[in-house]
Amino acid sequence: MAMEDESSESRNRARLAILELANMISVPMSLNAIVRLNVADVIWQGGANAPLSASEILARVHPSGGDPENLQRILRMLTSYDVFTEHVNSDATERRYSLTEIGKTLVTDSEGLSYASYVLQHHQDALMRAWPLVHEAVVDPTTEPFVKANDEPAYAYYGKQPEMNGLMQKAMSGVSVPFMKAILNGYDGFQGMEKLVDVGGSAGDCLRMILKKYPNIREGINFDLPEVVAKAPNIPGVTHVGGDMFKSIPSADGIFMKWVLTTWTDEECKQIMENCYKALPVGGKLIACEPVLPKQSDDSHRTRALLEGDIFVMTIYRAKGKHRTAEEFKLLGQSVGFSHFQAFYIDYFYTVLEFHK
Repeated sequence: MAMEDESSESRNRARLAILELANMISVPMSLNAIVRLNVADVIWQGGANAPLSASEILARVHPSGGDPENLQRILRMLTSYDVFTEHVNSDATERRYSLTEIGKTLVTDSEGLSYASYVLQHHQDALMRAWPLVHEAVVDPTTEPFVKANDEPAYAYYGKQPEMNGLMQKAMSGVSVPFMKAILNGYDGFQGMEKLVDVGGSAGDCLRMILKKYPNIREGINFDLPEVVAKAPNIPGVTHVGGDMFKSIPSADGIFMKWVLTTWTDEECKQIMENCYKALPVGGKLIACEPVLPKQSDDSHRTRALLEGDIFVMTIYRAKGKHRTAEEFKLLGQSVGFSHFQAFYIDYFYTVLEFHK
């Protein structure tokens, strides 16, 4: 390439873009720092969301001292990603920060939940060790990078670390609860059911919310691994059942699952869905909430979030677990006998998929 080309607009833009991409690790790691320092709750102050300077924030999150300039550097960078709004005085000598809609997702709500745990969960040491090995998923897809870095699969690893398991559950609750509120607002597929199983229901948050809205469901079964349900809280109307979804699933007229199929290979998904099919009566249905990829790749935030999540699954959970298109889900359902398939796009990230027997 001739040297004179380097001053052209397109070459300038390309060099800038690759530098932004190469330095992008600054973004999640700064988000991690903001969560660890509890900055969002300090700014929010029960809804005040009054703009604060880095010094004012630091005095509240770390009264014993610290460096306000370094905090401001982090706040400025995240402002460029619309996590904070920056308020600069006329001579630019002081910068104050308030939360945007994105920033508010990190604020602890009345139920003690937020997206903060999700951020922390993604950046624990064991997960971080896997990321430099993404190329290994290409070279050898039989083992995901997490296993290469930590010598065992993620779920087994979490199971031995109560702190990680707790954070995982809190992260899932923080994501599930707002999603379930959106689903229960815009989807009525739980009508007419009397018995509902939540496969991989963790602490039972989803079932609790579904049963509250649909009193027609007389019995909810929270089905997960024995070590997971052992720690699940007591919920009226819900029975916690431990087991293995690859062997069998409790029978019911409706089966619900969220972010389960995504983390398994096609063959494993067929096994899970076949067990669902066996557990349902004629006319019963499986309701799966999963990320669904668009047909075309583009640079929209939705497509990026879905494709980034796909690489996360490949790296951490299963080299051949993956985000799928609606058509791929439909074919998986058909392969085990489900006759009818429908997709409902209510949430921007998770899609509600119905499989009818």
